Amino acid sequence: MCCSHSFEDRRPQVPSEPMDLSIVKGMKFFDPHVHMSSRTTDDYQAMADAGIVALIEPAFWLGQPRTGIDSFRDYYSSLVGWERFRSSQFGIKHYCTIGLNSREANNEKLAAEVMEILPLFIYKEGVVGIGEIGFDDQTAAEDKYYRLQLELAKEAGLPIQVHTPHRDKKRGTQRSMDIALEHGIDPSMVIIDHNNEETVKEVLDRGFWAAFTIYPFTKMGNERMVEVAKEYGPERIMINSAADWGISDPLAIPKTAALMKLRGISDEAIRLITYSNAITAFAQSGQIDETDFTSPKSIDQSEKFEGNTVLRGGQQPRTDKSSLIIS
Repeated sequence: MCCSHSFEDRRPQVPSEPMDLSIVKGMKFFDPHVHMSSRTTDDYQAMADAGIVALIEPAFWLGQPRTGIDSFRDYYSSLVGWERFRSSQFGIKHYCTIGLNSREANNEKLAAEVMEILPLFIYKEGVVGIGEIGFDDQTAAEDKYYRLQLELAKEAGLPIQVHTPHRDKKRGTQRSMDIALEHGIDPSMVIIDHNNEETVKEVLDRGFWAAFTIYPFTKMGNERMVEVAKEYGPERIMINSAADWGISDPLAIPKTAALMKLRGISDEAIRLITYSNAITAFAQSGQIDETDFTSPKSIDQSEKFEGNTVLRGGQQPRTDKSSLIIS
């Protein structure tokens, strides 16, 4: 097990090997936690070029607190609407999880209103779970709304995507699992996210899925992830990029797959960690059909959603991203 970094290490990690993604050319990847609302169309194209064929976008906060219920309503609508369409325009299948995030659970007046509208969204096409929910500061309000959403997930028969806290992570992770079990949730229906070396063993030992967010300078770097994979193997382990509005990397999965291959991890183990395990976990929603993203489909970027396309002013799709000249 890698012990050379603290569990929330923020020091720059200098790669010891150049990242040549050609070593994983032809592999398919599934990113089960990526906030595409914060990414550009160039990111979508780069992800498609790198082999990412499908993704899950969890509902989360927007970098600052929302001030009214309509902003939640519009955000959830964008996850099942425009963002789903935009992803399709680059050949990537888009799914999402819907939930009240832990930070905004602390605004109890607004949180109560959000709980009233969640049933309007969780049964929509492409919604594969309740998430991301859980703890941030581990307050009483966060506990209350985590429990309410666990019950909502039970009623809907949906997997649960749990956000574990950045502070006091071990206790928050244990508490998240304890509460899920207290509510009679089968651990196989729960994806515990943002794990690190301190939490992974207990998560796996208790039968939950262990997801790892590969982030620059924090959470879990991909060199550390390689060591985790070597120690624990690929069973019930998956990785994601998060790729939110902060410093993040939407190519974290193919880059980690390439490093795993360079470090001697088998192709089958890489496939499980970067593709198949996420599908198995979230397909319990009944919403994922692998043929939806493994069968080639034609893409027409002139198609419209609510009168809008990914093109502007009669432009053609941008293809030469290496050119200095933007014509």
